[in-house]
Amino acid sequence: MTRSYRVAGHIFSFDIPDAHPLWGQLAQYRPFELPSAQPSLFTVELVDSQPEITMEKVYGGSEEPLQPVVLLYRGGESWAFEMSPCQGRPLSGRAVADRSFTRARLQILNPSDALFALNNAAMLMFAFSTACLKTLEMHASVIVNGGKAYLWLAKSGTGKSTHSRMWLENIPGSRLLNDDNPVIRVMEDGHVEVFGSPWSGKTPCYRNEHYPAGAICEIVRNSENRITRKTIFSSYALLYSSSSGFKFDSAMADGLHEAYEKTVAAVPCFTLECRPDADAARVSSETLLAL
Repeated sequence: MTRSYRVAGHIFSFDIPDAHPLWGQLAQYRPFELPSAQPSLFTVELVDSQPEITMEKVYGGSEEPLQPVVLLYRGGESWAFEMSPCQGRPLSGRAVADRSFTRARLQILNPSDALFALNNAAMLMFAFSTACLKTLEMHASVIVNGGKAYLWLAKSGTGKSTHSRMWLENIPGSRLLNDDNPVIRVMEDGHVEVFGSPWSGKTPCYRNEHYPAGAICEIVRNSENRITRKTIFSSYALLYSSSSGFKFDSAMADGLHEAYEKTVAAVPCFTLECRPDADAARVSSETLLAL
C-alpha cells in the first residue's frame, strides 16, 4: 500500500505492506495525508532485508548522551543511513537510497523501534531531497502569535521547549506550531514561510499549518534576560548549524546556501540570553512582537 503526504508543499510517500503494524502507528502523519497516492518527491519503501552496508562512512553520528545516532554512508550511485535512538542502543533501521534521494529502501532492524526508524528515514530523505528547493528542515521550537511564527534555536537541552512553554503560559495569543522539526521555505515572492511537520520530538504537536516567519531567535542560558539583534553573518551561522543537510555534498551545499542567504535577508535574527522564566518571555515578546 502506498500513502502520500504533503509537508511544506512537498509530497512524499510511504510504500508499506497493507497489513504491516506500522500503519497503525502513523497518527502523527494523518494531518498531512493526501486523499490518494500522488507523484512524490521521494518514497520510503519498507523491505524485509537488504545487504550489509559496505560503503564509505561520511558521518559518524552524534556522541551526545541520549541523542539519536545517525550513521551516513556514500558509495557509487547510492547513499545509506543507519539509525539508533541513542548511544548503546541497537540499530533500529537501515536505509539505502538512490543518488538523487528519490527512493529509499528501509529495513527495520529492531521492531520495537520501527516508528523511530521510519521517522528518521523520512526526515533524512525530506532534508536531502528538498535541499535544493529553498527548504530548510530545522531543529527548533516554534510559537505562533499574531499570525507570525517565531523560532527558538539552541543546542539540545538548552531551553527551546522551555521558552516556548513560557510564551504559552505568559504571552496571550500564543500557540505551539512544532517543538522540534519545523520546516522553513523561501517562497517564490521571497518571503519566508514556517511550516509544521509530522516530526516534533518528544512533544506531540503535528499541525498542518504555516505562517510567515516573524523572527528567528537563538536561546543562550544566562543569569540575566536580554535580547540583541544578530548580524547577517552570525544569523547565517546560526541557520547553518541548526538545519539538516549534507553540507559536504556540493549540490546540496549550494542549495542550502541559497536558502540561508535568502532567509537571513528576509527574517530578523536575535540572540536571547535568558533564564528559564516568565520574564524571559516578556523580554523576548516585547521586542519580537513589535517588529
